[in-house]
Amino acid sequence: MRTLDDIAEEYDFLEGDERYRLLIELGRELEDMPAALQTDATLVRGCSAQVWVYPTGDAAKLHFLADSNAAITKGIVALVIAAVQDKPADEVAQMDIAAALAPFDLKNQLSSNRTQGVPNMIALVQEHAARIAA
Repeated sequence: MRTLDDIAEEYDFLEGDERYRLLIELGRELEDMPAALQTDATLVRGCSAQVWVYPTGDAAKLHFLADSNAAITKGIVALVIAAVQDKPADEVAQMDIAAALAPFDLKNQLSSNRTQGVPNMIALVQEHAARIAA
């Protein structure tokens, strides 16, 4: 998976539809999440599309699997995951993920329907990190 900094650098050079295509490409690059893990327990609430996030790893190195039934939403969750993937749990728990995503200006680039679940994605990731770090 690409780093968030690498993605932001590429995103800065793009405009409009090219940014949508990049988000879709990021979603396609996500590690496969087995259908058996796409359950009500891993569903992110408050998203207009279905989004699943499944945490793995340990306190030293958190790892997340994620998927969505909508291509652009899957790209958005890929951004969230890129911000935290394979980092220590205590670092993720304290991280300002929203600030890390700020360069993408998602609220102004995408419809509110597509971005309404982002805070819930972030909360789920950080709650898991805080549990593991404790």
